[in-house]
This record gives sequence, structure tokens and C-alpha cells, in this order.
Amino acid sequence: MSSISVVPAPVSLTERAGDPFRLDAASAIHARGEAAAVGDYLAGLLRPRTGFALPVGSDEVDAAGIRLTIEPDSADPDGYTLLSGPDGVTITAASAAGLFHGVQTLRQLFPAPIEAPLAGDTDVVGVDWAVPAVHITDAPRFAYRGAMLDVARNVFSVADVKRYIDAIALLKLNHLHLHLSDDQGWRLQIDSWPRLTEIGGSTSVLGGGGFFTKADYAEIVEYAAGRFVTIVPEIDLPGHTNAALASYAELNIGGVATSTYRGIEVGMSTVDTTAEATWRFVDDVVRELAEMTPGPYLHLGGDESLTLSAEDFARFVARASRVGAASGKTVIGWHEMGQSGDLAPGTIGQYWDYLVPRADAAAHTLSFVEQGGSVILSPADVSYLDIHYPDSDRLGQDWADGPTSVEQAYSWDPAAIVPGLAEEAVLGVEAAIWTETMLGMGDVEFMAFPRIVAVAEIAWSPAPFGTPGAAPDAAERSFAEFSPRLTAFAERLDALGIRYHRTAELAWR
Repeated sequence: MSSISVVPAPVSLTERAGDPFRLDAASAIHARGEAAAVGDYLAGLLRPRTGFALPVGSDEVDAAGIRLTIEPDSADPDGYTLLSGPDGVTITAASAAGLFHGVQTLRQLFPAPIEAPLAGDTDVVGVDWAVPAVHITDAPRFAYRGAMLDVARNVFSVADVKRYIDAIALLKLNHLHLHLSDDQGWRLQIDSWPRLTEIGGSTSVLGGGGFFTKADYAEIVEYAAGRFVTIVPEIDLPGHTNAALASYAELNIGGVATSTYRGIEVGMSTVDTTAEATWRFVDDVVRELAEMTPGPYLHLGGDESLTLSAEDFARFVARASRVGAASGKTVIGWHEMGQSGDLAPGTIGQYWDYLVPRADAAAHTLSFVEQGGSVILSPADVSYLDIHYPDSDRLGQDWADGPTSVEQAYSWDPAAIVPGLAEEAVLGVEAAIWTETMLGMGDVEFMAFPRIVAVAEIAWSPAPFGTPGAAPDAAERSFAEFSPRLTAFAERLDALGIRYHRTAELAWR
């Protein structure tokens, strides 16, 4: 087993004989074409910590350096190979995204102070910026590797969201699902329905109000794209809608606006699914959301609509899914949407039930596949990061069979949850964090880390030993093998200033 620590675990890591590569003042980053943007990103990480100039360009020089190369014939667009030795580091991939993921691995091969947030060009004195001689071949198990951030129940800034994007990109997660509306708040400007933010955006569970302007949202989308993260916006319908119902009376059954809401109970709200105003609202919101979202996905919620009949709910989500598809996007919905057998073809289901699913949840999830879609796995008892830790209940909740340990967050397989769900129907994995109890990004980080590292490895790394598709060397994948890599990674979290819970189940360094 290699003594070199990387998370998520790569498909193959082999230590090579010979000296390491040492970054120094004469080093350069060689990149051309589409690779140049990744080279600039890498230089932006390395320059402030090392004090080296690290020019980025395509000209070959005698000095050893870092070479980023795109070879389109490579197999997986997110995969990469990394070869390091005394003459330099070469990362090769089929796309700029693959190079970017290789750069995240390269960061972990440098000493942890490479992550230190320093002001100006001050270098870290006395550090040997050495990269061990290795050969890494790597590619993700799943195409969709996500994190969900609930910005509806409490308010977060653009800077907060950017910080979370940087944190998840380090783990090779490539989708950020923003939960933008709920009973407690509406967080995105919609020009055609301005009171959604004027009234619906005025409240939250723990404090005041706020929302993202369209310019804010565009800034988030652009920042994420620079880190090869796709923003997946969610407007939850037909339930979890009290913020909208308080904003517009005509969306309510009976035509009377509700009061704004700061509680945490769920399931009591619904739009009037038969009202003409509701369908103008759905059409307008989906249209504006699609116009400002360059990514392929729109999430339309569909969970915990407890006051509608099954028939009314199924009719609503079927029509809403077709509105979403007509916008040119692929619709994602929580697994309850699978109650309808008439969803827009290709609609994706997001499973949030337990590792041992209830019969209705399993059936509803399989419905998406039967209708030509795929599934994202987010089982609440292992991938909901707001559930209490075993040794801390200061933040979060415990409804999902909590508490959830790091070992539990690591010890599950996406292909072994829903009976009858084939691995090829699994689009990916998402770690969700709901923020009823969290005020600020520090609270989010404390609840997410280190468990999100475990979920990220499930999303990226080869199937564990004994499961279909397991890699030949996957027999060593276990929590005992993962734990020391996780605690070593915590040194980088310390350097980055990312808060995390030093849970008692791990032997921290």
C-alpha cells in the first residue's frame, strides 16, 4: 500500500524509483490552448505560497516544470494521468476538466503549506516544495458528483458560496446544487414576480432576509465554471412554497396570502395546482431560471408535498417537468416525483430515502429509469451532512436515523441501495446540507467536513471490493485504509482555514 495520501483515492497510484520533482524559482508551467486556463489557475494557487514567478506558457525551457497536456483521444473526459519525477510533473487528460482534476491531486502531493492563505507574495520560509515520484492513472466512477447547499432556510452571501465551491472542487466534486426556495425564504431575483424576493426573501430561520440578484447569480455561475463546477438551481414545487405563497395571494388555494414563516416543520404548504396564476408563475420562473443558467439541469423539487392527493401531485409534477424540459434543460426532481408515470422523458430522480429504502421510495425511484431517466443517490442517513455527529449535537438535526459518523458516511455503495437499480442507471452521488440550524459558512463547513470527504470518495473512487465493477486493487478500500488519508487531508483543511469537526472516531494528528 502506498504511503502517499490522496483523497478521493485514485484508480491507480504507483510510487516510482528516483528523486522527487522540486518546484523552484526556475520552474514554469507549460500549457497551451484550452490547458492554459488550468495552468493559470494552478499558478494562482502556487505563486502566493512559494513566491516563485511560475510563468504559464507553451514554450519549452530547460528547467523542470509542470506540463499540462490535452489529448482528446483519452478515454474519460474527467480522467487524467499524472507522472512525476526529477524532470518535472506531466498531467495529461482528454479535456480541461480532466486536467483540473489532476491539478487537485497535484495539490495534495505538495506539502500541506501549499494551501496556506497568505497575503501578498510572501513565501513560506523553509519548505521543500517537493512532489514525490509517482504514476497515477485516474477517472471517476460517476459522472455526476455533487454537493447541495441550502441557501433558502438561512441566508448566505456570494462570497460564502464561492468559498464552498473552492472546497468541493478540491474533492473533485463537479456539481453544486443550490436549494434556492423553501417555506422560509426565496433567494433568487425573478423579474416577472418581484415580490418573491421583496416579501419571500425577507425572512429566514435564524436571522434577517436576503437574496441573490441576477448579477450575483451570474457571478456564482461564472466562478463555478472556472472550477469546472456546474450550478444546479432548485426551485421547490409544489410544496415547500410558503415564501412564494406569502408573496402572491393568487398562488394560494382560496386566494389569501399566507404569513411569512421561520419554523422548520415541513409538508404544510402547496401552491394551488389548478390555478391559472400558478401555471403563469411556473412558466415565468422556469423561463427566467433557464435563461440565467448555462448548465444542463434545473431542479424542480417535488418532495414532501403532504397536503395534495397523490393524483393532484402526479398531475402537477408531470406538467411541471414538461415546462422544464421545454426550456431546453434536463429536469431533476426528488424521488417523490416518480409517483407520476408521465414525466418529461429523461427526467432525473434524486433519491433521498434511507440505505434500506421504504417500498414506495424504491418504486418511485425506479420510475425515473422506466421513463428514460437516471438517478442521483443522496441517502439521508449517510449523505445528509446536517445530521448530528455521534459526539456533537451543537448543530444539525437527528431525524434521518442520526447521528451519522464519518465511518457511516463512507461505508455504503450507491449501486447497492435501491433493489433493481442497475449501476448504469446511476448518474451519480450528491452530499446535501440543510441549514435550519446553521448561521454562516463556518457552521456549514463544521457539519460538512470531514464527512463530505467520505461521500466525495464514494462518488469518485472505484467500487469497493466485492461489488460489481470493482477495480483490481479495490480490495484495500476500507474505512481503516481511508481514515489515515482523511486525517492527513485535515492538515490541508487547517492550512485553508476550513472548519471541520475533529470527531472522536478518528485519530487526529
